[in-house]
Amino acid sequence: MKSYDIAIIGGAIVGSSVAWFLREEGFSGSIALIERDPGFAHAATTLSCASIRQQFSIPENIRLSRFTLSLFRDLERHFGAGADIGFREKGYLILAGEAGLPVLVHNHAVQQAEGADIVLEDAGLLRRRFSWLATDGIAAGAYGLTGEGWFDAHALLALLRKALRGRDVDMIRDEVTALELKPGGPARLTLAGAGEIEAGIVVNAAGPSAGKVAALAGIDLPVEPRKRSVFVFEARERFDDMPLLVDPSGVYVRPEGSVYITGGAEDEAGEQAADPADFEPDWPLFEEQIWPVLATRIPAFEALKLQRAWAGHYDYNRLDQNAVIGPHPQAANFLFANGFSGHGLQQAPAVGKALAELVVHGGYRTVDCSAFGYERVVEAKPFRELNII
Repeated sequence: MKSYDIAIIGGAIVGSSVAWFLREEGFSGSIALIERDPGFAHAATTLSCASIRQQFSIPENIRLSRFTLSLFRDLERHFGAGADIGFREKGYLILAGEAGLPVLVHNHAVQQAEGADIVLEDAGLLRRRFSWLATDGIAAGAYGLTGEGWFDAHALLALLRKALRGRDVDMIRDEVTALELKPGGPARLTLAGAGEIEAGIVVNAAGPSAGKVAALAGIDLPVEPRKRSVFVFEARERFDDMPLLVDPSGVYVRPEGSVYITGGAEDEAGEQAADPADFEPDWPLFEEQIWPVLATRIPAFEALKLQRAWAGHYDYNRLDQNAVIGPHPQAANFLFANGFSGHGLQQAPAVGKALAELVVHGGYRTVDCSAFGYERVVEAKPFRELNII
């Protein structure tokens, strides 16, 4: 039976970040990075809208994304000359009506305290800043002047995966079908194709399948796949100053080259876990819910042409829509990096750094992730993030 010091289940952005930062932090032991879909055709990483923001409601989430922002701004030092992920630093604009204004104001204060470059403006200032914006029903908006925008998720993942090829990491194309945690001893993993392996530490980085992976070890993790549809449309007008706009309804829209992408109309209250095989876009969402919002908020979008759509899965944390990070309290060799509920891509490098520090140095050094620990799941005490997009 082959043995590894660390086995990482899930080889997309979170798992690859953990593996890469383990080597960056000086970990010299053996690493297995296990991924059942190495083409990442159905990965949350590659099917996301690939955005980064600092507009969260709790400091820890802001710190995670700000660490990733620092990585984006220093890619060539880490990955070599020419490293590029097409980062478009165009900002987020999160709008609120009167009912949502107190939360927006509170969140803005938290963001300012963390050093995020976010301005809070009333409807009049927003109309002067963005001539294409209709502010009916809008009290104010929070706009990221710097440090927010979107990027190429495929390019970021490719940089990490390429960097790992020279770092002595076994990339295994397989699926974990059984997982046994042994007190005081190595874990035993059964792979569908390769049979059994052992690992001193197991990292759950399985994205939307994380709850299923935890269940293999008899651990209850309230993370499940939730389907999210993304629609691509054309419009006659081009707005070069458009940030990623989030309407109070939850509908978002942003430019993407010569087109626009939009989504965000799902009703979380009535949702169930997605069928892991269901990647069919929810087409009625666009005409029934998204388009009316777009036409109201941006009158130029009354006339548009829907081009195409895709669907991906969030790794949705039912407890509080926030990440679970760190060791299991009774099984310290089982580490979580799960349940990001839509902001995992932007926070993956920071979480990779955090878990690598935990393994190599025995504690968090750069971003303290203690608040994201599994203990709150056991105690059913939510650590709730209010700004879920």
